[in-house]
Amino acid sequence: MGCAVKIICNNKKAYHNYFILDSYEAGIELKGSEVKSVKSGGMSINDAFISVKNGEVFLKNAYIKPYDKATNFIPLATRTRRLLLNRFEIDKILKQQQIKGNSVIPLKVYVKNGLVKVEIATAKGKKLYDKREVLKQKAIKMAIERERGSC
Repeated sequence: MGCAVKIICNNKKAYHNYFILDSYEAGIELKGSEVKSVKSGGMSINDAFISVKNGEVFLKNAYIKPYDKATNFIPLATRTRRLLLNRFEIDKILKQQQIKGNSVIPLKVYVKNGLVKVEIATAKGKKLYDKREVLKQKAIKMAIERERGSC
């Protein structure tokens, strides 16, 4: 049997603004009712970013909606959350991040076998002319598909 994966949220802007170099799967350290809130779809990573500090990787500025039915402990919606990776992956990410123009970004959050995971990637920022070129290629591809469909 395969593993069930339910995608919670995607960072669509990441693919538009960056060239994706390498991607990694990491667990997120969540507290209390955050898990139920994420599983019900109350998370956004549009403005989130990844930082590496003291050999640990953190997800910053990710929004998790406070859970409605939580009673006594409700964590801050945009607090910093630690990502769970092994040492080899953290070292690899650190090396990639130190190259000029590279950054580490979250791509998507999903639930896999009951655990909340985040896919992060090392990425190189696109210039404006790169973005235009991608749009131009997409328009050409769509025109070719339309021609094939009408024949």
